Amino acid sequence: MDFTLTPEQTALVDSVTKLAEKEFAPQAFKRTEFAWDSLKVLADNDLTGLTLSPEMGGQGASLLDAVLVMMAITKVCPHSADALQASNFGAIRQVAKFGSDRVKEEVLPKLLAGEAIVTAGMSEPEAGSALTELRTTARYDGDEAVLNGQKIYNSHGPDASYSVVWCRFGPTTKDIGAVLVPFDAPGFSRGKRELHMSGESHCQLYFDECRVPKEYVLADSGAIRSMMSTFGVERMGNASRAIALAETAYDRAVEHAKTRTQFGKNLCEFQGLQWKFADMRVQLDAAKLLLFRAVSDAESGSPDPTYASIAKLHANETAFKVANEALQIFGASGYSQEFPMEYIVRRTRGWMIAGGSMEILRNTIAQSVFGRRFDQRAGAVAK
Repeated sequence: MDFTLTPEQTALVDSVTKLAEKEFAPQAFKRTEFAWDSLKVLADNDLTGLTLSPEMGGQGASLLDAVLVMMAITKVCPHSADALQASNFGAIRQVAKFGSDRVKEEVLPKLLAGEAIVTAGMSEPEAGSALTELRTTARYDGDEAVLNGQKIYNSHGPDASYSVVWCRFGPTTKDIGAVLVPFDAPGFSRGKRELHMSGESHCQLYFDECRVPKEYVLADSGAIRSMMSTFGVERMGNASRAIALAETAYDRAVEHAKTRTQFGKNLCEFQGLQWKFADMRVQLDAAKLLLFRAVSDAESGSPDPTYASIAKLHANETAFKVANEALQIFGASGYSQEFPMEYIVRRTRGWMIAGGSMEILRNTIAQSVFGRRFDQRAGAVAK
């Protein structure tokens, strides 16, 4: 195995880093709204739809290229990386892979041009990790699909123009499908802007006899089996952001330890802190290698769910630990909201929930270990 980047990949990382430092660094860690200006810069520099085919308007790049771009931008500005995630790793992939010709003509170009973003409408009051418990329904009525229900914790919901809404076309789990809903559709409304601990926006989405064209249905059955593979790539985007932001905290802590003096010597001269930095470096390197293994495997087809779960699990837990240790090294200044360390801790904590919680990932990994499917529902028997 060769872990050396190709000259083209090295040049890509260098050019993207320079672009981010020029365009995104001035507002890094200062934003409270979605970075629309960053999204437009990404689109203008061919950094949206990186892994989509040129026929779809994408760049035809490899998944590793996209991960490298994500890490480079995250290290400079995590808010701009949100825009990259939305235009490369998130629900846009479901639109590109499962959308009808009409969807690809009417919606995909807007997403790639940085004019709109699409979110994943999955969580509900009674269905978080238990996706099979969702209650939002859909039915056909002539040339339209009609939706009823609600979604919560919809990332970027206040700013989005579309959502891939997971819903039931019938009573069984096999009847679960997904519909692309434009936010100007009749019968759609959204709740007030709310904030996560990291300061990111979300809102509730409501569907009251919400009508969309029949061609906007991405799947009307079997969505869990056919569409869940796209979430492996989304998890890699999540993992790459977590690792990159933790490396930002780590790098800042290293420089601080080199220059900060206590008891007459630099912090880096205390053995207790040396061991902290050694542990952080080992954990970050391991997380990155697990991510690259999952990415390499996914290049040949659909991501292996076990590899993707292992990568995200270790990346998320490592990122939070490293960010928290880095904050501790900064002391009171790390805890102050005047500096980015406390934000990095809050942000890395959120990724341990979004895109698959630590517990769900462990369930997936355990199923691979034992070669059995463990149904978590009450009264269910392992198969």
